[in-house]
Amino acid sequence: MLNPQPIPSYLIQSDTVRERFERLKAREVILEVRDLGKRFETPQGECAALDGISFKTHRREFVCVIGPSGCGKSTLIRILAGLEQQTSGSVLLDGKPVEGPGADRGMVFQGYTLFPWLTVKKNVMFGLNMNGRSNMHAEREALQWLDLVGLTKFANAYPHQLSGGMKQRVAIARALANRPRILLMDEPFGALDAQTRAKMQTHLLDIWRNVDVTVLFITHDLDEAIFLADRILVLKANPGEVEELIEVPVPRPRDYSQSTSPEFIATKARLEALIHPPAVVQDEDDGVKPHMMRMTDVHDNVE
Repeated sequence: MLNPQPIPSYLIQSDTVRERFERLKAREVILEVRDLGKRFETPQGECAALDGISFKTHRREFVCVIGPSGCGKSTLIRILAGLEQQTSGSVLLDGKPVEGPGADRGMVFQGYTLFPWLTVKKNVMFGLNMNGRSNMHAEREALQWLDLVGLTKFANAYPHQLSGGMKQRVAIARALANRPRILLMDEPFGALDAQTRAKMQTHLLDIWRNVDVTVLFITHDLDEAIFLADRILVLKANPGEVEELIEVPVPRPRDYSQSTSPEFIATKARLEALIHPPAVVQDEDDGVKPHMMRMTDVHDNVE
């Protein structure tokens, strides 16, 4: 089992951050991933997407997963959601094996997955109805969750009448309506513009603070991961393996003024070094050098 990297002492301005992580470690384990592996058959042969992934997530913890393209982030979260089957290893939720989709896991995707023919309220009610709740009970629950995400006045609107950020807030409400033990989010804000994305990150932290749920959040954005997470799981590619598990030393509650703090900057520098290590220069005999061809007749140099 991978141990989290210690918080550098020079980044800690008080005992607050250290105490937060001690409290976190004392909570019960919600999700445990043990030596997880996933292989695919391709025309070129077998390909390993994930290999030996192991980590634990505690109750009400916010974990972000990052890594370079091809490291298997989306494959990992789909296995955790029960949408794909691993080749080896195990996934335990509250100590029980995950063997398919279930109401104990909520899922929010990057794309807008709302049913366009249903109103906002009906979209949130859908999972509750599928789990046997009466329409009266489902409607009462749906309105409560819409109030939490700030969309009560849009309860009778249809998805096409909403902005991208509002659609994702509905998707979050729908995922939380069944009161899952863990909320799985696969780059849910990736399609949003920068301003809306920042607002959605703040909305998500507000929701998380008020709901008894653990969050596992896939992202490629380093600032987003640092802003949101208690810990960041860094994967490396080909195959996807755990590179490092980092405790984020930025104090909570958070706001974007902290993005210039020593804690934030040092954490980002560490993530950059892990995900974008310095290129290894190869000798000509070790690899093929790219052939630089001039593709313009313009005689002015741009550098």
